[in-house]
Parts: sequence; C-alpha cells; structure tokens
Amino acid sequence: MKRYQLRINGEALDPAGGRWFETQNPYSGEAWAEIPECDARDVDRAVQVAHAALTTGPWSQMTATQRGALLHRLGDLIARDARKLAETEVRDNGKLLAEMHAQLNYIPQWFYYYGGLADKVQGAVLPLDKKGYLSYTRNEPVGVVAAITPWNSPLLLASWKIAPALAAGCTVVIKPSEFTSASTLELAELFEEAGFPPGVFNVVTGFGKDVGSPLVEHPLVRKISFTGSDATGRLINEQAARHFKHTAMELGGKSPNVVFEDADMDQAVFGAISGIFAATGQTCIAGSRLLVQDSIHDRFVEKLLSIARTARMGNPMDADTQVGPVTTPPQYRKVLEYLDIARQDGATLLLGGQAASRPECGKGWFVEPTIFGDVTNNMRIAQEEVFGPVLSIIRFKDEEEAVAIANDVRFGLAAAVWTRDIGRAVRMSERLQAGTVWVNCYRAVSFMAPFGGYKDSGLGRENGIDAIREFLQVKTVWINSGAVTGNPFVIR
Repeated sequence: MKRYQLRINGEALDPAGGRWFETQNPYSGEAWAEIPECDARDVDRAVQVAHAALTTGPWSQMTATQRGALLHRLGDLIARDARKLAETEVRDNGKLLAEMHAQLNYIPQWFYYYGGLADKVQGAVLPLDKKGYLSYTRNEPVGVVAAITPWNSPLLLASWKIAPALAAGCTVVIKPSEFTSASTLELAELFEEAGFPPGVFNVVTGFGKDVGSPLVEHPLVRKISFTGSDATGRLINEQAARHFKHTAMELGGKSPNVVFEDADMDQAVFGAISGIFAATGQTCIAGSRLLVQDSIHDRFVEKLLSIARTARMGNPMDADTQVGPVTTPPQYRKVLEYLDIARQDGATLLLGGQAASRPECGKGWFVEPTIFGDVTNNMRIAQEEVFGPVLSIIRFKDEEEAVAIANDVRFGLAAAVWTRDIGRAVRMSERLQAGTVWVNCYRAVSFMAPFGGYKDSGLGRENGIDAIREFLQVKTVWINSGAVTGNPFVIR
C-alpha cells in the first residue's frame, strides 16, 4: 500500500499529527493508499509559506511573462504523465479510464491558455474630468488562495482554479476531497519539476473540520475557491463573509434537458444518456431532469430505454465499460435512498432502481442506471441533487410550460435545448435561468468558455478570461502632474 506525504513549500512532509487514513478503490472496495491526515498546524504552515512566497519570495519578483512560462512548462509535464495521473484518479474515484485519460490529455490546455493570458490582462489609463492629474488602474493578485475541490473530477476541477490563480500572481493552498487526494499530491510533484518557487503551490489533505475550516478561516487567506455541494458552499461563504474574504462557489445543479417535438430524436436521445449516465451521473451539470414534449414523449422514452438497457457496467479500467461505480460509500447510500424517495412520491420506475449485483461489478458501489417516468416537478427527485445515475422524465405541452418547469428549481447551473427551430433555440437560451445553455449538445466545456451558476448554483465564474479576474483586485493610482493649489480644507 502506497503512503503519500503532504506537499508544503516544495517539500514532501509527514503530517504534524503523524496520522494517515486509507483511501479506497470504489470498484474493489479495497484500500489502496494512505493519505496524510492533516490538522490546523499543517494548514498554518502551508498558508504561512504561501503568504511568504506571495510577498517576499522569488514568485513575488517574477514578471507575468515568467509566470506564464512556468505554467506552460507544467502543462507539458501533465501531458507527459497523463496516463499515470488518469490511472491514479480511476483507482481513487472509480470513473472510467477512458474519461479520466481524456480529461488528463485536455487539462494541459488550461495551463497553456492561462500561461499565455498571464501577461495580457491590462489596466487602463483613465480619462478624467480634472486637469493636472494622471490616473490609471493596476490589476494585482488578490492574495493567498484556498482551493477546495471535490471528488468527482479532482485534477480537472483543480486546474480550473490553479491555472488562473497562478497566472494572476496568487499563491495556492489546495485541499482536495478526502476521498480523492492522491492525484493532487502527485500533481504537486510536477510543480517542483517545472521550477515553481517553493510555497507557490501547497497541498493539505484530510477532513473538513480539521483542514477545511482552518483553511477558510486562516487570516492570511484572502480568497476561497470552492467546488462542491451547495450546503457546504453556503457554510464556507458564511465563514468567509465574517472576514470579508473573496469567494467563488461552483455548487450543485438540477439541470433541465429540454427536448422539443422538432428535435433530431437520435441526437437528443444520445444527449440525454450522456447527460446523466456518463460519469455515473456524478457531475454537477448532470442533465437529471429530462423534459420531453407530449407529442413525442412515448416514442422518445421507448428509444431512450432501448439504449439505456444496454449500458455495460464493470471495471472502470476496462475499455468496454460504460458505467462505473459510485465513488464513495456515503454517496452510494444517498443514491439508493433517493430511489426509495422517488417511488414513495409516486414516480414510475422504468429502468434500474436498485444496487447492481452483476458479477462484473465485483464488490464495488454500483447502482443500476435508473430512469423514472411520470415525474412531476414538485417531487423531491426533481428538485434535489442526487448526484448519481438517476434520470427523471417530465412531460410538457409547449414552450411556455417548458420554461416554467425548467426554471422552477433553486439551482441554475446548466440547461440544454434540443430543437431544429433557431428562433426557439435563441428564445429558450435567453429565458432559461442557467449559467450555461447548450443547444443540440450536452456537457461541452472549454478552458476558453466561462462556467458558473445562477441562483443556488454558485458565485463567480471559472474558465475563460473571466476566471483570471476572479483572482485579481483593481488598484487605482492618481498622480498629480502639477503643483498642489487651492484650500487644503476643501475637497474638490
């Protein structure tokens, strides 16, 4: 069994308390590695060195162009080690190797993009209504960033935070999920190989109360970037507000996938399946509410079921596996509880609806791909995030009703529309309350395209130019180009 060390100030260290905890493989159910169990002492040490790197270390003296070159070098190293990092993630979170390898091959683009963007965020010389003054703005790093990441796509979602934060000149202390810490610890080794100065990137691992809370509350942390549940995000935001810290929150979703009668049915069925069963439904943008127009409902559902029934479950390392296990035991139990809730609320079970007991699933935490029909939007299965392979089908009559149902939820992360009518596509895109709207596609993301939520789905944006501004603060400089005149007791 591999024993990891935490990474602080460019060094591999034992946790202050001398304790480790086991991380389990979701497919086999067996422990495969030991992760450092950090506490507030480790957090303080990490934040202190991050602050020193930000204010007095070599990082503070680097130009934006030099920072960008380091980010580009890091991207090259991630590309080199993509297969190894992907296999680590599969052992830790149980997602398909095909998906994780594709993610790791794509992740370097974040570091290339923000490496190139680092020296292109400009201030401005301001036009003034006062003679004799020059005024301009500077974009400066907001400070030490606490990044808190989830277990479903550890390195992808970490990169969404790390790359723009470092491009902006910040330093980072990251706390990965206690369920999936291994790949982030391995990533930290590449920072040292790339030549980043000590203290720029630090990893502390462990549990929320021992690591997450001290990190959020540390007085030298000025920005918290969090991805996870809305309940935890709300708590973190409240903690941060007491000290006026900046926050960015990418939280939950209950995304509507809206299929109109004029849609390409084959494409829409494909999009519905990939929107919920890819990644075993363990993604914040899962299209967990499938809204289907009455006139095509029965034909659409029949085609959907015929394909969903063929899903191959099994070892996520195998190339032909299509649905892997649920990542954590608590999440596994939560998904099974929602299957009971849906039945009790009156939904009709059309497919699945139970834990998987197939031989190819071994001892893993598998749930059958599940589809419920006759769902109304007031049912809990339609309002609450399940975060598993569970799809709710809701009928609608027309465009007005589709908009009303789609927006009648406290989340607003993503939505999709399937139609051949370009006017309808534009109208729906304008009216849906979501940070991302896909038309005739689903789950498309890019380092160039801003991503974030409306309503309870979060605050701020990741990816694109918008993301680097999340880690910058604007300073306005005034220069008097002439002599000071007038009455000093009067403000003009």
